[in-house]
Amino acid sequence: MQQVRQCRTCEPHLPLGANPVIQAHHNAQLLIIGQAPGTKVHATSIPWNDPSGDRLRQWLNLDKETFYDPTKVAIIPMGFCYPGKGNSGDLPPRKECAPLWHEKLLTLLPNIKTTLLIGQYAQNYYLQDKPKTLTETVKNWQHWAPEKIPLPHPSPRNNIWLRRNSWFDKELLPYLKNIVS
Repeated sequence: MQQVRQCRTCEPHLPLGANPVIQAHHNAQLLIIGQAPGTKVHATSIPWNDPSGDRLRQWLNLDKETFYDPTKVAIIPMGFCYPGKGNSGDLPPRKECAPLWHEKLLTLLPNIKTTLLIGQYAQNYYLQDKPKTLTETVKNWQHWAPEKIPLPHPSPRNNIWLRRNSWFDKELLPYLKNIVS
């Protein structure tokens, strides 16, 4: 963890500088792999400390105390630092982080029972034989559950997706809340 937090591999490409944001402990049983921190998370160094995190905790039926307990929940994004702003939101996670750190970190998390793959970057990296679209991947979540569960990003920007895919609330969220509990 200390090595990751001191990582400066991508710093020349980061508009706000390097600030790797992760949470992990060898006792954790739930792993959340998301995209990359936003500006608020970068500023506070607290993962999912934004409206997306509020929705994610609601999806999981977890209070902040439990969510931020590293002995219960590990949080390892695809990119550890804020990547910068793009044309339609934040830039994709830097490609250096996952190959450099994920395997090393995952070997230190022997008790993980379920991994949540939030967004297309995590799903593309960790799911083989997956459908081409995020919607089809999430719709076929049973294929990988309970070890891995693909989810859309809980960003308020995805409200339209959530409205168009009512099956998510009816089918996947009850399962998710049950397995997390």
